[in-house]
Amino acid sequence: MSKSERKSESGSTPNFFFRLAQQNKQGGDEGFQRALLLVLLVVLLTFIIVPKGALTPTEFAPGDIVPRDIKAPRDILIPDDDLSEQKRADAERAVANLYDYDPSTGTIISKQVDQILSSLNVSLDQVVTDEEQISGLDSNFGVKVDGKVLAALKELAAQDGNKARVALIMTHLYQQKIAGNLKLFETDRTKGVIFRDLETSNEVPASSQTVVIGLGQLQDSLKNALSDPNFPSNQQKALQNLIVPLLRPNISFNQSETEARKRIAREEVKPILIQVKKGEMIAREGDRITPDQIIRLGALRDDSSTVSLWRNAMGMLLSCFLLVYFAHTFALRNIRKYRPENRDLLFLTTIFVVHVLVLKIFIFISAALVSAFPYVEQNAYYYVFPFAVGTMLVRIVLNSEISLIFAILSAIVTGALFGNSFAVMVFVFLTGLAGAHWVRHVTERSSLFRAGLRLGLFNFVLLFALHLMTSRPFDLQLIYKLGFGFVGGLVAAVVVTGVVPLVESLFRYTTNIKLLELANMNNPVLRDLMVQAPGTYHHSVIVGNLAEAAAENIGVNPLMVRVAAYYHDIGKIRKPLYFVENIGGQENRHDKLAPSMSALILMAHVKDGTELGRENRLGRTLNDIIRQHHGTSLMKFFFDRAKSKADPGVEQIDERDYRYPGPKPQTREAALIMLADAIEAASRTLADPTPARIQGMVQKIINNIFIDGQLDECELTLKDIHNIAKSFNLVLGGIFHYRIDYPEPVSKERGTEKGPRRSDENSDRKSTNSAEGKKSSPAKGSTEDLKRLGMS
Repeated sequence: MSKSERKSESGSTPNFFFRLAQQNKQGGDEGFQRALLLVLLVVLLTFIIVPKGALTPTEFAPGDIVPRDIKAPRDILIPDDDLSEQKRADAERAVANLYDYDPSTGTIISKQVDQILSSLNVSLDQVVTDEEQISGLDSNFGVKVDGKVLAALKELAAQDGNKARVALIMTHLYQQKIAGNLKLFETDRTKGVIFRDLETSNEVPASSQTVVIGLGQLQDSLKNALSDPNFPSNQQKALQNLIVPLLRPNISFNQSETEARKRIAREEVKPILIQVKKGEMIAREGDRITPDQIIRLGALRDDSSTVSLWRNAMGMLLSCFLLVYFAHTFALRNIRKYRPENRDLLFLTTIFVVHVLVLKIFIFISAALVSAFPYVEQNAYYYVFPFAVGTMLVRIVLNSEISLIFAILSAIVTGALFGNSFAVMVFVFLTGLAGAHWVRHVTERSSLFRAGLRLGLFNFVLLFALHLMTSRPFDLQLIYKLGFGFVGGLVAAVVVTGVVPLVESLFRYTTNIKLLELANMNNPVLRDLMVQAPGTYHHSVIVGNLAEAAAENIGVNPLMVRVAAYYHDIGKIRKPLYFVENIGGQENRHDKLAPSMSALILMAHVKDGTELGRENRLGRTLNDIIRQHHGTSLMKFFFDRAKSKADPGVEQIDERDYRYPGPKPQTREAALIMLADAIEAASRTLADPTPARIQGMVQKIINNIFIDGQLDECELTLKDIHNIAKSFNLVLGGIFHYRIDYPEPVSKERGTEKGPRRSDENSDRKSTNSAEGKKSSPAKGSTEDLKRLGMS
């Protein structure tokens, strides 16, 4: 053990806490990145979905030409301000003018006359001058008289019964309604008048038969009433001079109450609303704008006002957040294969946002197509859009579980984008699942086009089924929808074919299509391996055959495993002669090296292979398999050799120096390459590869790897391991099959016959017995060969 290693071991406790802190920091950074992606996704989705995009001009003037067909995007109630104002004005005009009627006016005037006459009668018994009396009448009652009138009034007041007769006259005069301005009243009468009795608060509408006189008519009636033989002419004139200034109307226009009633009547009128149904044509292209259309277009703008827009945006933001967050959390905790990394989440976010954005643009394009081809409904064009592209890409790049979650989220969001359409949501979900199903194992590019054809037929049947559920008639629009749905499946295949290379380049994914390219034996890396390390190349091909057969048996991607087998040992290109399969008849260079140096050289091929994988852009998946295909296994041959050369009392050999750096296989694919790699190498040590020996060797190697803990961190089950062993036995049995001894040709036998022919002179294949006889020595050393491989 080196000093640095001892120091590292002695400080293991602080190092442990340091590594733990680093892991916590990395975990915190990863969580922050995921939260940032979630917020970015929901904000972008809200920004794309919420604006309805009516594309209506800001303002129109009457007579302007409509640039395109404008339809209502949803049901709208449009207030008709002009009609509403007309209704309010009618309600105001319907309110009658209120006139207050005071039935006590005649009585009040009679009392005033009685008071004046009583004061004059009292003054007869007192010494009061005429001037004082005239002044008193003026100041107290507002009546101006001269000396003659005063004398006549005194004479009238002194006579009994006159005051009663005057009161009776006034009562009779004020039994009718008297207006201060008769012309104004007659004008109001045409609009409607209501009399409100101030004593009883009863209201009576004025009819055309209701008699109303003015003050002039009242004065004439007073003059006629005073033409009584009981009143001398001088007294009649005196009473007229006295009473006329006291006359006033008994009805008056209550302007404040009338205006209040009109205001209430106006407010009680509800706005007149015009209902516009979703899809209703508001203005057609080429028509001149009318005032009514201006009102409707203005309502479209008002419906998308700032307050309404922000409210919808907040609702959509919260809904998208809850949808994405809980779908991701549920899948993460309940679906075993749903384990997306941050790179995967970035890819999913990008695909989701681009999918919705392109769909929103396509909606506008479909609206333009309706203008060009008005005989096709706009919703029929929707089915040309390749809804399944996102789910198909996720299935090709990642796995079925993640594509299922993506299909659910995509369907819900798309349904919301199409006005909460349940039919669209069902169509998007099912077409996405169907597309993902048919691209689950793409082994050649033509598979994508076959998937597109199947998807088109599936869309055709699905749209027909959805149409049957609506109970709508079979019309020409159904034919358009079915045809567009079929074309949409083909378009999805074309788009996926073009987008997959871009996804591979941007996100460094290794898809099946990329694997098909890497499986080409003319690839520069494989050609270098074939030329510089032919033994390793042949070994990799056999490992690929073994691993591919086992992968098909346990449900792992066989293409991925086969390509990984081709590249798992590319690190040996840099030092090919230090690996036994490339030595041939040359001297083994490890014989002159210390065991520790030999171990370092063997370890280096893993690091070199990873570097070559990055340089040639093999992708993270293949690079991980290259790093993990030896795990932390022990190079037992060099470890035993080092122990045999070491002095037990002086130097102690650390086993960790002879183990690969790892990590252990993290996936079933990496574990499969490890097993196939070890078993192919060990199979070459078999002297007599009979089926029984092959089976024993396979079982022994797998048990050793299992016991060493190399499979602890992958998801291989015992059943998988059993099936892998069966597949390995089958393939190796085919490789090491027996052949019969073919006799020499007659011509060759005659030319070479100088003695009796031996049974082992077959030029094609030596017999088994001969092989056993000549290779008895290697047979005895087969255990040593296994040790050299680190597997005994």
